[in-house]
Amino acid sequence: MAPRTAVFFHAHPDDEALLTAGTMAMLAAEGHRVVLVVATAGERGLAELEPGDELRDTRMRELYTSAALLGCARVECLGYGDSGLSPKGGVAEERPDNAFIDADSEEAAKALAAILQEEGAELLTIYDPAGGYGHPDHVQVHRVGKRAAQIAGTPIVLEATVNRDPLLRLLRTAGKLYRFPPEFDVRTFESAYSSGEVITHRVNVRKYAGQKRASMAAHASQASGGDTDRTLAVMLKVPRPLYRLVFGTEWYVRRDVPPGTRLTHPFEQWLK
Repeated sequence: MAPRTAVFFHAHPDDEALLTAGTMAMLAAEGHRVVLVVATAGERGLAELEPGDELRDTRMRELYTSAALLGCARVECLGYGDSGLSPKGGVAEERPDNAFIDADSEEAAKALAAILQEEGAELLTIYDPAGGYGHPDHVQVHRVGKRAAQIAGTPIVLEATVNRDPLLRLLRTAGKLYRFPPEFDVRTFESAYSSGEVITHRVNVRKYAGQKRASMAAHASQASGGDTDRTLAVMLKVPRPLYRLVFGTEWYVRRDVPPGTRLTHPFEQWLK
C-alpha cells in the first residue's frame, strides 16, 4: 500500500500517549506519514510545577520527545490556552484570554484545516462527542476537528475513544473489593467514552506497546502533582506483560460507515 498521511489531533500534550500512541507508532512503522497536532500546550495541567510558562515549555518538550518515540514526522501546536480541568473549564475570569473552549470554533477549524490541506491528509483522528471523559477541551477537539475535516475534505475521520463496556465491568468489580474515594463516582463512566456497539475500529497495537509505554513515560510532569496518584503514574506501574494486554488495543468510531462495521486498521478500506 502506498504511504498515506494521518493527522492526530489532541487537546494537550500526553493525550496522544493515552489514546492513540500505539496506532501512531504502527502507522509510522508501516511507512505512513504521522503528524501530531495539539490545540494547547497544557499549561494548566496538574504538575509539581506551577501552571504557566514554565509548565508550558516543559510539556511541549515532553510532547516532542513522545512524538519522536512514536515516529511522528511533524508536530504542531495551534497555540490556544489550556482551559483547565473542571467541567466548564473553570470560571471565565480564571481562564486565559485565549482558552480553547472560548475560541471561535470556525476559526480554530480553519487553522487545523490548513494543516490538513498542506499535508494532503487522508485521515484525521479527533475524540468522540463526549470528549472521552468530558474534559471541555476534548469536547472542543471533537467540534473543531469534525469541522476542519469538512473544510479540508479529509475523507476519513476517526473518533479516538475507549470501549466503556469492559471498563464499567472492571470498575464495578473493583468497587466490590476496593473502596473508591468519595469524589469518584463509577456512574459517571456510564456516559463517558463509547459503547462497544458503536465502535468501528479495534486496532491491535500490542506489537507497539513498548513505544506506547515510552510515550507515556516521556510525559513525566503528568505523572506527579495533585493529592492522589496520577493516571499516567498508575498506568506506568502496570507490569509489562499485563501492560501489553491491557493497553494493546486502541478504539475508534467512524461515523460514515454502516452500523456494525468492524475494522482493524485505520486505512483498511484502502487495504482491500
